[in-house]
Amino acid sequence: MIKYFKQFTPTKAFRNFRVLALVAILSSSAGQLWAQKGKDLHTLNLKSPADLHAFFKYTGQDVPLISGHRGGMTKGYPENCIATFENTLRHTPAFFEIDPRLTKDSVIVLMHDATLDRTTTGKGKVSDYTWAELQKLKLKDSEGNITEHRIPTLDEVIKWSKGKTIINLDKKDVPLFMTAKKLKEHQADTYVMLTVHNAQQAKYYYNQNKNRMFSAFVRTKQEFEDFEKSGVPWSQIMAYVGPTNKPENKELYDLLHARGVKCMISAAPTYDKLPDPAERRKAYRETFQAGADVLESDLPIEAAAAIQDLIPKKSPQLKYFQKPGGSQAKR
Repeated sequence: MIKYFKQFTPTKAFRNFRVLALVAILSSSAGQLWAQKGKDLHTLNLKSPADLHAFFKYTGQDVPLISGHRGGMTKGYPENCIATFENTLRHTPAFFEIDPRLTKDSVIVLMHDATLDRTTTGKGKVSDYTWAELQKLKLKDSEGNITEHRIPTLDEVIKWSKGKTIINLDKKDVPLFMTAKKLKEHQADTYVMLTVHNAQQAKYYYNQNKNRMFSAFVRTKQEFEDFEKSGVPWSQIMAYVGPTNKPENKELYDLLHARGVKCMISAAPTYDKLPDPAERRKAYRETFQAGADVLESDLPIEAAAAIQDLIPKKSPQLKYFQKPGGSQAKR
């Protein structure tokens, strides 16, 4: 007992107290700074899985939605990076399609490619590196410039997204059971949705949790019929119909809209590649005018600016949009 008290002399105890006090002050300051930073963002006010389902319900008076493909492709900001998501949200409300992949030690990180070469300072396969090894790398922006940012984990992104936006998990190399487990760990059904490439994948997730929301590949009449027979409610599906505006889309739009399903076009491989900004603007607008409800884009800030006058003055879904500072969008 005497030995114990010798280890904790008043001087040492005081030093320990000062350290703990400093940590508390810094933690409080960081929390206040984070809260203040959050006020600069456009956010989505979703309180329950039912809100998430209602947000994606087609009503005929809907706000055209923008999805940031991998977060966006802005100079200085890497894809699949929290800083990029925040940069987009400083300009416009949006949700984000992101790409989970597994490391050598089974940590789920964000990375579109199976290899590191294009988007980081590393080389080789993501799956050949441990999480600790990946932390030594830096991310590159879309022009190949090295940034200060590092590869985030899916855990970090899910925690960040709560109360701010919706993240849409694409299907890469993470097994379905691991993705389902991760969503259960975070109880993330209010703000995380899942990309499914077929009705079987949707059925797997739905059987485990009836609250799941899906971004489903419904590009053909056959894929539509597969989902129709799957038992997965249409009220929990947003339909990806393809990368282009074409006459054949109208049949799918009509079928899906009749079931309350919003339809998404991805401009990432098509209209985002147009060299002329005026041509891109025209294509973004035509996407919605042709019947789509959601546009996925590498250029979400630009796409959102192009469609501002297409936003209805009244919509049951405007209540979910919060402007920077916390004010609600007008209805």
